[in-house]
Amino acid sequence: MSRIRVGVIFGGRSGEHEISLRSALTIMGAMDPAKYEIVPIGIARDGRWYFRADAMRVLSDATQRRAELDGAGVPVSLLPHPAGGGLVRYAVEAAGREALVSDSGSDLSAPIDVIFPVLHGTYGEDGTVQGLLELAGIPYVGAGVIGSVLGMDKEAQKRVLRDCGIPVVRFVALDRRDYREQPRLAPRLAEELGYPVFVKPNALGSSIGISKVKDRDELSGALEDAFQYDRKALIEAACEGRELECAVLGNDRPQASQPGEIVVKRGHDFYSYESKYLDPAGAECRIPAVLPAPVAERIRTLSIAAFKALSLRGMARVDFLARRDLSEIFVNEVNTIPGFTSISMYPKLWEVSGLPLARLIDRLIELALEEHQDRKSLKFTYQPRA
Repeated sequence: MSRIRVGVIFGGRSGEHEISLRSALTIMGAMDPAKYEIVPIGIARDGRWYFRADAMRVLSDATQRRAELDGAGVPVSLLPHPAGGGLVRYAVEAAGREALVSDSGSDLSAPIDVIFPVLHGTYGEDGTVQGLLELAGIPYVGAGVIGSVLGMDKEAQKRVLRDCGIPVVRFVALDRRDYREQPRLAPRLAEELGYPVFVKPNALGSSIGISKVKDRDELSGALEDAFQYDRKALIEAACEGRELECAVLGNDRPQASQPGEIVVKRGHDFYSYESKYLDPAGAECRIPAVLPAPVAERIRTLSIAAFKALSLRGMARVDFLARRDLSEIFVNEVNTIPGFTSISMYPKLWEVSGLPLARLIDRLIELALEEHQDRKSLKFTYQPRA
């Protein structure tokens, strides 16, 4: 049997660019070369796409140095219509203008069977790339356009979950313009929730731009930080106690892993970017989490309910906040392209649940192909009855 040709997209125009590189290195390193022909596609910070034949070396070097992806490689793109499912090559002309290059019959133009977008954050996890892949008619791993949008937009996500009866912490959303034109608004909203509160950008991940705010004096600085990354910020009531996570896998009949727990170590107020990625001793992952059986089952049930409520496909990691005595449990956030770094919970949760990384990647690709075939059965034209 011929190998499946898998386009792996990584990098991107996002504050989570470096995390994407780490995840892509893990995923490509675990893919069975007897099953898959990998087509590595890197997106530089400026948004340009490049075919990277040297991806493994470049990613390994970049992750060791905490560097971003450079603009080297063969400039490529996808056409936004079903035109064979292969990459098209560009040439850079004078004055930086780009032009398509006739490349039919080359390895680059050969059809890609499925895309694995390993893109975290904006311009990748938020429905933008998913929309392009829909237009191009190429199967892809993970949530579709609407699920990706809801996964990235925290306010919209929490509203949908709340309306579906899934518990979320109390929160308010604040636009940057309202914040600057109404200086008393943010302090009033935070006081109504009660300190401490958490301030975060509305659409970003990896704990970037998140602050724990203990009093009014810290609020302005936290909001200014969040507004660097988004024009909308969330202010959330704190639920101090335990941070739990659960992995979901599937399409119409999703399954949930055993729950795990993040234990933040001294020196960190919460599971921040620094405690995740910069301090090797910043946090400890406990898998499975030590929980009473009914609580573990409730977390699994809520994870699947959240996955379905947000119309997700393929994969998601559902993060929970719980009181220390487990009297209250809230869904904090649902991530549609969870991390696959060496410390990431999503693959670890499935490994402990009996699905090692290589088989997990197999299953995600299978689900992408199944979803694409299912969508092909739908009609996209209408012929009125006579």
